[in-house]
This record gives sequence, C-alpha cells and structure tokens, in this order.
Amino acid sequence: YVEKLIKDLTQLLPGVPIILGGPQAVSLVDLSAQCTVVIGEMEGIGEAFYHDLRSGNLKPLYQAQPSRSFPSPYQQDDFQRHLQNRQIYYESSRGCPFSCSYCLSSVFKGVRQKSLDLVRQELSEILAAEPMIIKFVDRTFNDNPERALAIWEFLLGYSVRCHFEIAPDRFTEAMFASLAAIPCGRFQFEIGIQSCNPKVLQAIKRQMDVEQAEQNIQRLLALNTIHIHVDLILGLPYETEESFQASFNRVFALLPHHIQLGLLKVLPGTEMEERAEEFGLIYCAAPPYEVLATKWLDHAALSDLYAFCECVEAFYSNRFFRSIWQYLQRDVQQDPTQPDQGAEEPYGFFRDLLALCRRRAFFQLARTQKLMTSLLVELAGQRQDRALLLDLLRYDWLRCGHRFLPEELTLKTQPEIRNRLRQELPQSLEGVFTADSRMELLKKSSFLELSAEAAQVLGLGDSPVVVAFLPEQTDGLMRFNRAVVLLR
Repeated sequence: YVEKLIKDLTQLLPGVPIILGGPQAVSLVDLSAQCTVVIGEMEGIGEAFYHDLRSGNLKPLYQAQPSRSFPSPYQQDDFQRHLQNRQIYYESSRGCPFSCSYCLSSVFKGVRQKSLDLVRQELSEILAAEPMIIKFVDRTFNDNPERALAIWEFLLGYSVRCHFEIAPDRFTEAMFASLAAIPCGRFQFEIGIQSCNPKVLQAIKRQMDVEQAEQNIQRLLALNTIHIHVDLILGLPYETEESFQASFNRVFALLPHHIQLGLLKVLPGTEMEERAEEFGLIYCAAPPYEVLATKWLDHAALSDLYAFCECVEAFYSNRFFRSIWQYLQRDVQQDPTQPDQGAEEPYGFFRDLLALCRRRAFFQLARTQKLMTSLLVELAGQRQDRALLLDLLRYDWLRCGHRFLPEELTLKTQPEIRNRLRQELPQSLEGVFTADSRMELLKKSSFLELSAEAAQVLGLGDSPVVVAFLPEQTDGLMRFNRAVVLLR
C-alpha cells in the first residue's frame, strides 16, 4: 500500500520531498530514486538530514542512530481534529528486555524509558481529550514493576480505557494489590505466551517461566475486571502439530477472555530472517511476511492449523459460549501435555467444529451468534453429551440478552414455563421479587428449565432447576443478564 501511494504521490506532487522512516523502511530502499529513506529512528537522524532538507538536497538514504529521547508526537490541535474520539497510541518506553528472534525490537538492545514526570505530563495532555482508548506500545510494559505500578496508579484518576502488552511472569504482590482497585473494563492486557514448548521458546530466545505465567494469568482472570488477551504464534521453529496442540490445550485451560492464534511473521532485519534457511522457513515475500511452511510443518499442515486458529478465534473470542468452554475446561488435566484417556481435549472439540465449519462454508459467511449457535447445535447432535450441550447453549443464548430461544434450541415455550411458575412460585423470593413485583417478573423475564447435569456444570446445584434471566446485568467484564434459580 505504501509503495502504491508513493508512486501516485510522485506523479501528483513532482518536486515535493517524500521521506520514509520507521523500523521497516529498509524494505523500501528500492524506492530511493523516488523518495528519501531513513533507516533507524527518526528522532536520531542528526543535523545533516535537516540541513539537506532545508537546502533541497536530500540524499536517497540516511542512517539514524538510536535516540535517547522520543517525545510524544501529538499536538493539542490533533485531538480536536483527526484524532478526536480515536484510539491513541503512546510509548512510555522504547525497546524490550527480551531478544525474541522474530521481533523487530530485538534488533536494538536495551530498554529506554521516559522519566515518570514526562510520562505523566504527556498522558495528562492526552487524557484531557478523553480518547476512546490509549494503547501503550511499550513492548513489555511491566519490565520495571515499580515504574509500571506508578503509571497505573496515575491512570486510576481517569476514566479512559488503556491497553498494555504484559509479560505474564513479571508481576509483584504490590501490582496485584493495585490492580484489584482498577474499575471494571478500564484495563486490557495483551499477554504473549507464544508457545508452551521449552524447545520452541529456547529457539526463539523467549525467556519465560510458563508455570509462573499461568498462575499470574489465573490471578488476573479471577479479578474479573481486566480483559485478558492471550497470544500463541503458529509456525515457530520446532513447533509440530502435536506441540502446538499441547500449547493450545494449556492456554485454553486458563479460559482467558480472548485467544489470538497468529502466524509467525519473518520480518526483514530480524534474527528469524537470518536463520530462515536453517529452520526451513518459507514465507511471503511481501508484507506482512507471514510464514507458509517450516521444517516441522509443511504448507498443507500449516494451512490446516491456520484454519483451526480462525475457527477458534471466531467461536471462542466473544461472550457467546462461555458455558461450553467452562464445560470443556473441566476435562483438561493438571498437566495438559498428558491428558487422561477419558478426558476430552479442547483441541479435539475445535477440530470437529472446524470440519463442520468447512462443510457449511462458515468462513464465507457473516459470523453472527445465531449462525455459530446453529453450527454448535449441529455438532452437539453428533455427540453423546448432546442434551447437556444444548442446555448450555440455551443458557448462554438467554443470558446474552435475547428474550426468546432460536428455533433449533426451543423445547418448551415460554408460556408453558410461565404457567408452571405461576402455580409453583412462592409469593416472594428474597433478592429477586416481592409479592407486588411477582407478576412483573413473569411478564418481562425469560425462563429456562435445566437438567441436573447442566445445573452442576453451571454451579447452580446438583438437581434440575428453573432459571429466570432478569433485565439487569451482572458485574464483571462480560455483562451477562443476571440469571437466578427460581425452582429446584
């Protein structure tokens, strides 16, 4: 896109200097006859560049040095015009403590951090504009726990959402204590696991205590106030289908809010590019340089796993089917790399779902909750636990705010259940309705009869129940309609 834009601009604006910078500018050096390319950080370009710019004698190529300062590029006017009500990117530090071989940050060693006073000043100017979200682009925001904690406590005084890239094994008790006070939905954490295979992590120079990471993610999820987004990378060196399967099952067992499964990108200038032949990497010649095959996964296997990842993201990374995932999680063993023979792996469930999605051309259709529910109903029809899965799908459908079940999930009609409730409900139920509001509840709420097995999975007891879905929503991130047991 950039190449096309440059070619068009040079025709429309002959004589106007066009300057390209940024970490991937090196891949555009072939355009140097049409424009000037800056390799490295623009802030470290030096006076010679500006002298040449003023005199109209720009050279095709300049080499910049790493900059000690990188002030916020925003002006106050920006927030009143093109950046109004937008997401704002902000870096409080540059560089990364890790040296992951696939990442551009590994090209430059060390981490440079702005002073906390400057961070507070720049953030104050951004926060005053009330942006939709501030996305911190620090590669590892909590590299310095004390510094991260100071910034979080500063942000507590504002109501803007903030997104951070977090190393899951670098948390202190003070950080957890502070996060417990964060209002619901204010923070989002993107957590890169990448792989749970020690050999893979060693090959990509990723330093991480996987067990500690899992424990910390579980603690963060238990807060139910911070959106947790966990990443795995497909196509890394030494990653086989079996090891990817083990990593997926292990991450799934945590039940994060969002699982992202992306392809490895072999970026120019990284160690991964230098070792591509060693690892048998075949990858796209054009951005985003996604891997097409490796020594351990040929193109057909990698393509198949990519479709698996698309299926997982579509069905998992939303609020629609959380009870189904909770049910699958119960069978994941303490050590997911050695599952019990009687247990079902989440990987196997999504494999079956992928096969169905392919038969029904799911990936060519709009991914609505109704369509995905219909596919899960069809999948349930092929399983021994069909009745339980259908009960869980009904429960999830109604607590997502729908008044009526779709046709494929309907058993008893709402009038039939209401007639039973009119006869059997007490005149009042503490915390749910009074004698005066009893009829209002029967008119405005949706109801569902659940089996004993479904009630047990949902933590509602061990006997059949009738559940009402009330108009008010629950606390926490998912904001489901409140579900209460009326009859046992």
